[in-house]
Amino acid sequence: MSSFPSKAKVVIVGLGGIVGASVAHHLVENGWDDIVGLDTSGIPTDVGSTAHASDFCFTTGHDLLTTWTTMYSMDFYEKMGHYERIGGIEVARVGDDARLQELKRRIDSGKAFGSNVRMMSTAEAKEKFPLLEEDQIQGALWDPDAGLVVPRSQTVAGKLVDQAVKAGKLQAFANTPALELIHEDGRITGVKTRRGTIMADYVVVCAGLWGRLIAEMAGEDLPVMPVDHPLTFFGPYDEFAGTGKEIGRPLLRDQGNSAYLRDTGDPKSTEGGQIEWGYYYEKEARMVHPRDLQTKEEARLSPSQRDLELDDVIEPLERAMELTPVLGELGFNESHSFNGLLQTTTDGGPSMGESRKLRGLWYAVAIWVKDGPGMGKLLADWMTTGRTDLDHHSIDYARFNDFALTEDFIAGRCAETAAKIYNPPVHPREPFGNGRGIRRSPFYEREVELGGYFMELGGWERAHGYAANEHLLETYADSVPLRENEWDSRHFWRVSNAEQLAMSNDCGLINLSHFHMTDISGPDHVALMEYLCAAKIGGDAMIGKGIYTHMLDDEGMVRADFTVFRMADRCRLVNGADAGPRDLQYMARMARDRGLDVTISDVSEAYTTIGIWGPNARKKLQQVVADPAALELDNFAFAAIKPIEIANKTVTAFRISYVGEQGWELHMPYEDGLAVWDALRDIGVMVVGVETYANSRRLEKSLRLQNADLHTQYNLLEADLARPKVKEADFRGKAKHLEYRARDHQPAMLCTLVMSDNIDAQGVARYPVGSQPVIDPETGKTLVDALGRRSFTSSIAYGPSVGKNIALAYLPWDYCELGRKLQISYFDELYPVEVAGVGYAPLYDPSNSKPRS
Repeated sequence: MSSFPSKAKVVIVGLGGIVGASVAHHLVENGWDDIVGLDTSGIPTDVGSTAHASDFCFTTGHDLLTTWTTMYSMDFYEKMGHYERIGGIEVARVGDDARLQELKRRIDSGKAFGSNVRMMSTAEAKEKFPLLEEDQIQGALWDPDAGLVVPRSQTVAGKLVDQAVKAGKLQAFANTPALELIHEDGRITGVKTRRGTIMADYVVVCAGLWGRLIAEMAGEDLPVMPVDHPLTFFGPYDEFAGTGKEIGRPLLRDQGNSAYLRDTGDPKSTEGGQIEWGYYYEKEARMVHPRDLQTKEEARLSPSQRDLELDDVIEPLERAMELTPVLGELGFNESHSFNGLLQTTTDGGPSMGESRKLRGLWYAVAIWVKDGPGMGKLLADWMTTGRTDLDHHSIDYARFNDFALTEDFIAGRCAETAAKIYNPPVHPREPFGNGRGIRRSPFYEREVELGGYFMELGGWERAHGYAANEHLLETYADSVPLRENEWDSRHFWRVSNAEQLAMSNDCGLINLSHFHMTDISGPDHVALMEYLCAAKIGGDAMIGKGIYTHMLDDEGMVRADFTVFRMADRCRLVNGADAGPRDLQYMARMARDRGLDVTISDVSEAYTTIGIWGPNARKKLQQVVADPAALELDNFAFAAIKPIEIANKTVTAFRISYVGEQGWELHMPYEDGLAVWDALRDIGVMVVGVETYANSRRLEKSLRLQNADLHTQYNLLEADLARPKVKEADFRGKAKHLEYRARDHQPAMLCTLVMSDNIDAQGVARYPVGSQPVIDPETGKTLVDALGRRSFTSSIAYGPSVGKNIALAYLPWDYCELGRKLQISYFDELYPVEVAGVGYAPLYDPSNSKPRS
């Protein structure tokens, strides 16, 4: 064994699992060396979840990133000779119509994001999996790429470590737990172990179940929880004796029962000729904080394997026997069965990326075997170049607010996600029940009195509509359709569309307290913002203006969008509730890296915002301001920021609109908000739910949303948000941005689509939610541009002012033509759509609109 080094470029804590080994491998591929890997036990691990994982992979995710990481991982395992692409079946039982619809939705996601799943008949499912009782199911999905890592992902981890060690790039030390993280001046400098202290420029935490304990050493927490997952074995099952196979038949997922089943192949295989049946607790998920995990010496099996009583799963097991009677015919292998700990998270995504507290400390925690190599590549690329080929906002540890990293919040949210790992299907708009009421606007009690229908974003309770306005449904009955399909109407309130129409006939008040606000001050605050923003920020002429702008990455792709209030002594960045925390962390890191003297403060809870919009917004606002003349058109230019007085409170008025109507954002200290709200309500200004702002009207106006329509797969020109001229000052991504501007045309453009017919095969009008693939009706294939990017709806909503379902989607250049006829797939049924706009192309113009009554 090598002598323990005193210095390294990077130390990986948790090298023995599939994630740590994959990170090491991909760092080496990216040219890194001088890597040291540590593990608390063996390498490969004999105590972590990799040591007992079921090791199967499915490509049925509903998002681009995890579909990509899973498919990358499958190919990675296969190239190493360790993947059996045997296929997988997902079934919907008789009577479980919701699961059947979910299977169809997975077909849409496969077409959108690149997997090869398809529906198949019950007869074909029985043919592929003879142990299945065909009369128990009404439909099935076939995933030809699904399969098993063979003989184990543990084997792959060991091989990857051995390869890196043999190449002279890695030194590996088993039975060497990290005892302390050493840091200085906000940067990681090393790791203390029993063998000695090793100084390092970077430390990567891949400690899986124990990741939170390592994070505690840095003074922070990770929003993940280990949770029990029953793994039971029945046998002996000798059908594949003598074949040498690790698995003989396709994987079977019975997610309506929160369960799966597979054979373990030849009796001489790794698991010894059995049937493995796995289950996920739907009720009373059994979680454990990693500080309470047993040690290797205390555990009967290992710290990540806990005892299982058959009575704990007898009810779902009996249901499983109805579907696959073989389970009742074989003997239960009690000694081999256990509760295997895996990790659930507060929002379904892993914690990856750089620490919020220490530069150079990176995390890769809460990653399943099916995604291990793919996530390892993303992290290695991220550390190497500062970006990844796919937008990684959904896995970035910087995405969390501080309240989301408290122990109670983590426990509550993880309990909720644990119950939904397999069942029931999760709606794209589904709100959390735990961790609610954390942030409330100063108007919250007023909104409760009005019967607000609340959802949550960034901890803020947001009313999407109000029961008090439901009388409007009579006025606008002909323009606000009733959504007959339950999925289309779930977590949507019809009154929201009526509120939008009433706002366009008069004016409305929208609670925007969810805005994330960051103040950037100090001697270099303008220099920082000028470098980070594509729009001009510097210069005295910009003081008193609100500047809509973007941050780009080094490849000139869109990293963020927001508005900057340029004040005399600071810049205030006004952002979305979900994007704000991540952008704050990014600005702080960039300021440090560039040696700039700035102070960056989250002031989101110190201020509140109201939007007042509509044709009568000026007239109504003039009734409550101290100086009505100040609001006249000649006195208040578009995008200007000026102080006004309402109810003896000083309010910062910003003339801007995200709903296509004239009006203002009104910004004020939190404690002043209620007085301003009441003053406007007292003169009869109607409240309008945030649904109008966030979805329906913004799509009628072709307005883009960060982390949906804007992300690092596309540039500003493709999003049609580039300014007419490029500012003289340097900014991040400028060189690439100039390169893209020099093209004759872009590879793709963000286009507006409208559904020309939304009636399904049962004669029901549909109102799609989620992401749908965009298909060429001539080929039946999803559109793919010259860079390999697939076309799918990034936003979609019904627009009551235009009376149509509207979507935004990036289309390959050859398809970017007005009137082009295309299709989208929704629950595996095709609907015609038409290109109604290429680039920024509003469908609604208030100056030309006719009042609806």
